[in-house]
Amino acid sequence: MFEKAEDKLNEAAGKAQEIYGRETNRPDHAAAGAAKKYASQASYAVRDAADTVRDQVSSNPLGGLAVAGAIGVVIGFLLGRK
Repeated sequence: MFEKAEDKLNEAAGKAQEIYGRETNRPDHAAAGAAKKYASQASYAVRDAADTVRDQVSSNPLGGLAVAGAIGVVIGFLLGRK
């Protein structure tokens, strides 16, 4: 739960650094801020997706097993190809 809040804070800090870099004409700060902002957005999206999957699997464990099995078969098929 706190990780999502941390991601949002890092996103805001990255956005502030990006704006600072643009306003002071420092492309290194702008690029670092943009990278920090987008990395935080990606981290938040991954955490949100993981929470959604965890909730779905806990409410329907047989469906989760079926999906995991199907993913395993597909990965096995792809790795077994020559």
